[in-house]
Amino acid sequence: MGIAVAINQIKDMFAVVMLAGIYGLVSSRFFVTLDEVDVAFTEASVGAGISTLLMLTTVAMTGRTEHEASHKPMLALFVVMVTGGLLIYGTFDMPYFGSVDAPVQNHVGPRYILDSMQEIGVPNMVTSVLASYRGFDTFGEVTVIFTAGIGVLALLSVVRRPEDDTAIEVINDSMHEKHLILRVVIKTLIPFILLYAFYVQFHGDFGPGGGFQAGVIFAAGIILYAMLFGLSVARRVIRQPLVQLLSAVGVLIYGSVGVVSMLNGGSFLDYDVLSADPIAGQHLGILLIELGVGVTVASVMIMIFFSFAGRSEYQQAKKGESL
Repeated sequence: MGIAVAINQIKDMFAVVMLAGIYGLVSSRFFVTLDEVDVAFTEASVGAGISTLLMLTTVAMTGRTEHEASHKPMLALFVVMVTGGLLIYGTFDMPYFGSVDAPVQNHVGPRYILDSMQEIGVPNMVTSVLASYRGFDTFGEVTVIFTAGIGVLALLSVVRRPEDDTAIEVINDSMHEKHLILRVVIKTLIPFILLYAFYVQFHGDFGPGGGFQAGVIFAAGIILYAMLFGLSVARRVIRQPLVQLLSAVGVLIYGSVGVVSMLNGGSFLDYDVLSADPIAGQHLGILLIELGVGVTVASVMIMIFFSFAGRSEYQQAKKGESL
């Protein structure tokens, strides 16, 4: 609660971003105490990881200090108070926390707990639920992430001239020469970050992790590289058209698994028909759709960063020309 109040009161956007990252870490620790390790993993990698990097990029574009409001936002405050009151009132009809009579304890939850190992054969029950039992939901989430990336690209992408690239490289050289120690440390850490992303990707069947967390971690490694060595250098390592292509390829991989399932006589995203052994089919299907999730999430996160950072560098180059 104290962190949330501080975020609301502080005018320094850099401090707000740092506090938001700390809030993400605290939230992940809370989920760990509830034995929700997969949720904690996601919160740590997204709330304290990639979101912090993207917000820092946004602060670089918009400025570090919040401008004073020219009017009192009373209407917005009223809407927030009414909405919050209705949400609190709605919780009165919810079952008590941990109640054995709650619908979640008496509907599909027991089946997932008792039968997932026999039906799916994956030790990590969270992966069984998200990738198999609720494969449609996960497919929708991946599609939403891809659509968000396309929206950011449409709004923030700029058409640059060759002379703009020259000016931006000069700015990058002057900015990053004074961060030599950070560059050496990050250059050493990045291979381990990317390797850990692959571990999380392919170990999600047996422990906390999966395509979403792996994609975020992989993108964070690339974004760290770009922040320390410059966007133009990062774009030479990973071409932006390739990133845009891969963001769509991940969704196509996921959807293609469903199409192949239908061609083999099963339902959409029915992995049992992918192999003569249903359990082997489940493993194959989950492996492929998690790969699609990881590719799309990593590509979209990198694409969003490239769009934000590219706009920021373009504005700096234009400002330098005007001077």
